[in-house]
Amino acid sequence: MIEFWLAVGLLLLVGTAFLLIPLLRGRRAQAEEDRTALNVALYQERLAELTAQRDAGTLTAAQFEAGQAEAARELLADTEGAGTGRGHRLGRALPLLIALAVPGLAFGLYWHWGASQELTALQEQPSMDQMTARLEQAVKDNPESAEAWYFLARLYMGEGRAAEAAKAYEQAVRVAGRQPELLGQWAQALYFVKGKQWDQELQALTDEALKLDAGEVTSLGLLGIAAFEDERFADAASYWQRLLEQMPADDPSRASIQVGIDKAREQLQASGQPAPEELVNKSMAVISVSVDLAPELKAKVQPGDAVFIFARAASGPPMPLAVKRLTVADLPAKVELSDKDAMMEQLKLSSFAEVQLVARISRSGVATQGEWVGRGQPIPSSTREPQQLLIDSPEQAQ
Repeated sequence: MIEFWLAVGLLLLVGTAFLLIPLLRGRRAQAEEDRTALNVALYQERLAELTAQRDAGTLTAAQFEAGQAEAARELLADTEGAGTGRGHRLGRALPLLIALAVPGLAFGLYWHWGASQELTALQEQPSMDQMTARLEQAVKDNPESAEAWYFLARLYMGEGRAAEAAKAYEQAVRVAGRQPELLGQWAQALYFVKGKQWDQELQALTDEALKLDAGEVTSLGLLGIAAFEDERFADAASYWQRLLEQMPADDPSRASIQVGIDKAREQLQASGQPAPEELVNKSMAVISVSVDLAPELKAKVQPGDAVFIFARAASGPPMPLAVKRLTVADLPAKVELSDKDAMMEQLKLSSFAEVQLVARISRSGVATQGEWVGRGQPIPSSTREPQQLLIDSPEQAQ
C-alpha cells in the first residue's frame, strides 16, 4: 500500500511540475497557442477523412453526421474555456492556483469516484445543440477568436444553416485575415445561401482564394460544380482535374472526382465538343505493356492457351481495373491498358494512384485461374513509360 501512495505522489509531483514549468519559463501563452493549433489541425484532418469517406460512399449520411459530431465534441472538450477572456483576469496566477489545487483535488476525486458507478457520468458528451450554444457564447465573450468563429461556422454548415455559417465565416476572415481556405469555405456557404446560383461575389471570393493558393481545394471543387451546372463542361473538368492533382494518392474520394471529370467529358462529346487534348491526356490513364513468355516455358504451354493481361490496384479492391485477352500464339505482344478497358465505371486505372500489372496463362480460359504468371512491381497509374512483363513463374508459387 505504501508503494501505491508513493507512486501516486510521484505522479502528482510530475503533473504539478508540468503546470509550473511553463509558468517559470514564461511560455504559457505560446503553449496554449500551439495546443489550439494542433487541435484545429487534428479536427480538420478528421473532417477531411469523414468527408472523403462520405463522398466515396463508404459512410452513410447518418454515419457522417455522427462522426462529425464526435470530432466536434472532442475539439470542444480540448478547447472549452480557452480564449474567453479569462486569461486577462487570472494571468500568470492561474497555473500556480491549479498547481496548488491538483493534489487535493486528485485525492478528493479518488475517494469520491474511485469505486463508484457514478464515474460514467463524467463520460457524458454534450449534444450538437449544446456545442453550438457554447461556441455561440464563446464568440460573444471573445469576438476576436478566429478559431471560435471558424468552428461555429462548421457546425452551422453541418446543421444546414448556411446563412449563419456564411456570417460566421465572414467574421473568421475579419479576425484571421483573408486566408485562402477561409475564403473558399465562405464562398461555399454563400453558394448555398444564394440557392446555388453563381454570381460576381462568389467569383470574386474564389478568384481571390486561388490567387493566394492555386490549389485551394474548396474553391476548385465549387468552381467545378458551378461550371457543370452552367453547362461549361470543359471548365468543370479542368477545375476538377486541378483538384484531383492536389489530393493525396490514397484519398478515397479521388474516384468520385474522377467520375465527375468523366461525366463532364461525356457531356462535351455528346454536345459535339471534344475535350481539350491536354485534359484528355491528364485525366485518362494509358499504360503500354510488352508481354513475353520465358524460354523455358514455351514447351509447357499450348498455342491456344488464354493469356490475360490486366492491371489491378496496388492497394485496394482485388478485381482487375483493365483487362486484355490474347493467346499464347500472340506472344510476344504489346498492348495498351487504359480507362477504356475498365470492367466497372467506378473502377478505372486513373481512380488509383498505383497499380500492379499481371499476365496470366490459363488453359481453362478462366481469368482468375491459371498455370503460369508474371507480375510487375507497383507503378503510378499515370506513368507513360513502356512496361515489360515476363511470364516465368508457376501460378501456385506466387
